[in-house]
Amino acid sequence: METADLFCHDLTSTPQPGIGKILVTGATGYIGGRLVPELLARGYKVRVLVRSPSPEYEERWPGAEIVIADALQQDTLKKALHEIHIAYYLIHSLYLGPQEFTAADIKAAANFRMAAEKKGVKRIIYLGGLGDINSPLSKHLRSRMEVAQELDSGKVLVTILRAAIIIGSGSASFEIIQHLARQLHVILSPGWERHKCQPIGIRDVIKYLVGVLEIPETSGKSFDIGGGDILTYKELIEVMARFLHKRIFFIPFPFSHIGFYAYYASLITPVPLPLVQCLFEGLKNDAICQDDSIKDFLPFDPLDYEESIKRATDRETQDRVYTRWSDAYPPAHHMALRLHELKSLPKYTASHSLITEKRPSSIFKSICNIGGKEGWFRNNWMWRLRGMVDRILLGVGTSRGRRSHSTLKTHDVLDFWRVEDIQRDKRLLLRAEMKLPGEAWLEFNLKPVGKRNRLSVIAYYDTNKLFGDIYWFIFKPFHNVIFTDLIRQIEKRS
Repeated sequence: METADLFCHDLTSTPQPGIGKILVTGATGYIGGRLVPELLARGYKVRVLVRSPSPEYEERWPGAEIVIADALQQDTLKKALHEIHIAYYLIHSLYLGPQEFTAADIKAAANFRMAAEKKGVKRIIYLGGLGDINSPLSKHLRSRMEVAQELDSGKVLVTILRAAIIIGSGSASFEIIQHLARQLHVILSPGWERHKCQPIGIRDVIKYLVGVLEIPETSGKSFDIGGGDILTYKELIEVMARFLHKRIFFIPFPFSHIGFYAYYASLITPVPLPLVQCLFEGLKNDAICQDDSIKDFLPFDPLDYEESIKRATDRETQDRVYTRWSDAYPPAHHMALRLHELKSLPKYTASHSLITEKRPSSIFKSICNIGGKEGWFRNNWMWRLRGMVDRILLGVGTSRGRRSHSTLKTHDVLDFWRVEDIQRDKRLLLRAEMKLPGEAWLEFNLKPVGKRNRLSVIAYYDTNKLFGDIYWFIFKPFHNVIFTDLIRQIEKRS
């Protein structure tokens, strides 16, 4: 992250890099990925907890210590918490969906609390959800509060920050609101969109997270944090629509099944159903700050909602989205089987290649432009059709797009693929994350042939199911058309 992208340059608190090591959990997610560079820029010794190793992390956070651990496995936390003074707890299992995340969240929090006590951690800083505890809460908000209670039930002091929806480039809430406002002209209004919330910009969330670290008096306290506006959920969409120079009509409608609305929203936004449903369930609750005591310690004025969406949109336009919700979706993608981890060669392989006189750097740049808004150069309708089928089947679909229009790094998403390996001017390996009766990869590579270069695309597919075999042979003729055209277009546009 460049210095111009940092948020805490005007923070009123004073950096205290001498306090000891800081552990950041959830660093590969949306919030944690923004927090780590801020801490490093302020001189702190930072240890980052990740679930699996990757050379990309050292490049992403130069100067940070990387440790491998899983909060669901308590024994792995001992090393992670060794000599840690303060730990940020930014772990959640929201991507598992409303039926599974609660149990996982509580278990992870309990493991972390006990391990922190044993290792003598002085404080835990936790970012939870904002909601009225005196009203029936959604599973998501209730789980956030139960996690806070679990962390706070031990000997380690806990600072709890509670926020409503977070608005920023790459946030799930921002992309849902933006796409609903962009795609729809009419919204059937079930009534619960009249509940109020207090959205907060990502820069203000990060400033509060860093600020409470630097003010010891916030230890053992809970704070509500919010932006400068209190709006209904309907008004959130209306303001976004005006920003996009659109108009949306809300029509009263008696049918108010959250699951139906979440499923429909998942079809027209990049965000998959499990995450949309968890967020939509919170629409039945007001989510506004009950007190403003945080201002006694950090007296800055947070951004209002319209300014937050303007800054988020500017970041997208400038292609400066540093982290995105898709970095952590689907669940446990870091633990997925890699191509090199297969015990034998994939069951099926299809290869297409051509010889070119163009420079490897030019061709590789063209390869890295595929997907997202650029599409796949030719036969885009086939890719979109496959993506729509995947989304209907509750998969990730192609509308997930990509974080950056111009760059790719390991673990980035690219429609329904994820970057498994990238070697500049040599190789791009993508792992499929769509619904499949097997495992699939797509490899692009460049190899010198005399004074020219061979550009190849190789599809790998491994399955042990009869239906998986049938699937391969049904789609093989389409692969021949798609991949032959694809490498020709990559070479032509390079």
